[in-house]
Amino acid sequence: MNIIQKEKDGVVYLTFPLFEAEGICHGFSTREGGASRGALASMNLSFSRGDDPERVMENHRRFSSAVGYEASRLVFTNQVHGTNIRKVDRADCGEGIFRPLDSAGADGIITQDPEVVLMAFFADCVPLFFYDKGTRAIGAVHAGWRGTLKRIGACAVERMREEFGTRPEDILAVIGPSICRDCYEVSEDVAEAFRQEFPAHQQEILSPKPGNKYLLDLWRTNEIILREAKIPPGQIQVSGLCTCCHPDFLFSHRASGGKRGNLAGAITLARRKEGGEKTDE
Repeated sequence: MNIIQKEKDGVVYLTFPLFEAEGICHGFSTREGGASRGALASMNLSFSRGDDPERVMENHRRFSSAVGYEASRLVFTNQVHGTNIRKVDRADCGEGIFRPLDSAGADGIITQDPEVVLMAFFADCVPLFFYDKGTRAIGAVHAGWRGTLKRIGACAVERMREEFGTRPEDILAVIGPSICRDCYEVSEDVAEAFRQEFPAHQQEILSPKPGNKYLLDLWRTNEIILREAKIPPGQIQVSGLCTCCHPDFLFSHRASGGKRGNLAGAITLARRKEGGEKTDE
């Protein structure tokens, strides 16, 4: 697996070697080290799962301290399974955690502002994170099957080009913990939509099952999308860690029947110093 497991003060989180080598402060949460209880135990980072808001805030305090960013700088995605990519800056800090989110849905957020920490949520859906080495820009994207079908990863690359002058060859991209092919069964209509959108890759991304069901590989599909968006293959890392295969370690919607909290991934351009203090480059 292309992922590193870390722990601080009981909080277990995950990072990617591709970003670590560039000194990019980022982290993907696990279920371990939080204050939530029951089906949400213990590191639920979402306010939309019926959790006690004070426990969610405590989880954010613990997670931000472990990863090394300031929670007050967070900006959340407002996930609606679409392809809207929103540019944010320091004026948006606190949206989703200390004040309401922008009313327009956005499954992706991008920035060049080192004051900002981007956060996206998942519990089987695919998190796509980006770092542009050339213009120093970042992005965080939520890709469910609908967003993947609409090539939201490529939408993020194009939006970064429009806003920041990003070149695909300068992008490092990671495909975070999410549901694997063996666990992701879809219906005939969903499979047909993917056959139509990715005709040259049907055998790579779909496997038939009895009863007009199929197994869909969202990891491979998103990797294909990023490669076709001209990101070099050596600059894309797939975690290889399935949420549904590890329901005691990661929240999974399918494994839990919907009784679960939300995982999150965070990324910022501000660098972390020893002890969690941060400084902007």
